[in-house]
Amino acid sequence: MARFVFSAPLTQNALMSPKSTNHLILVLALALSCFQCGNGDLPPKAPANANAPPAKYGYQIVNIWPHDSNAFTQGLILMDGKLLESTGEEGRSSLRRVELETGKVLKKVDVPVPYFAEGIAMLNGKVYQLTWQHHIGFIYDAQTFERTGQFNYDGEGWGLATDGQSLILSDGSSRIRFLNPADFKVTKTITVRDGTHEIDQLNELEYVNGEIYANVWHDNRIAAIDPQNGHVNSWIDLSGLMPPEELQDQEAVLNGIAYDQANNKLFVTGKLWPRLFEIRVKK
Repeated sequence: MARFVFSAPLTQNALMSPKSTNHLILVLALALSCFQCGNGDLPPKAPANANAPPAKYGYQIVNIWPHDSNAFTQGLILMDGKLLESTGEEGRSSLRRVELETGKVLKKVDVPVPYFAEGIAMLNGKVYQLTWQHHIGFIYDAQTFERTGQFNYDGEGWGLATDGQSLILSDGSSRIRFLNPADFKVTKTITVRDGTHEIDQLNELEYVNGEIYANVWHDNRIAAIDPQNGHVNSWIDLSGLMPPEELQDQEAVLNGIAYDQANNKLFVTGKLWPRLFEIRVKK
């Protein structure tokens, strides 16, 4: 709340003067106006210039946690202090609940052959899980992991996130689609661009503070994307996060973003990585 101080007291005669009364009304009107501004009733920010070059950020490691080096991470979210993780590859795909601090798998359900699991999102107590090339997604109860349904979509499934209303889907191209979770129809499509250059190979997604964070396959950067127009607002360069000599597979790439909105914490990992990192973006 704003505080206002008058420089001199008002006498009774001054209060009775029409000129002073008008002055007082003007002061009070200005004070009320400032009070409203001080309460956060500010003009909306101007939209970002879609032609402006993206900002470039680095990172600081806050914590390092163990991660299953056999987990082919395709999707990652945080729920009630635990990680929900979707792992891929045919015959090894799963949905699992993981203890953050130890990497211990607390609960796991296998995805049957021939499905290759991909990204996940949680919305309204349900976990939605994509598959790569079968155009089918699975729906689970978020607590019990009981499969309660499935849904269909066109094209491949790569990453999945939610803004609290829509399911946000990537398919390996430069486009991101927004799906209505009631009927899974596409309500909006954006094309992701850095300036005029389209960014494809968009993979695992997470919705973070009004932006879509996207891993780019075989790239050590995360794109922070404007969900309205697809403009890449910034790049987060995570080069050097995981030493390459500790990785034994060419597909052991950065892929996994989880955001703890309540505590403003960001977690990242990769496919077949032995560690998961809590990081702070350095601007």
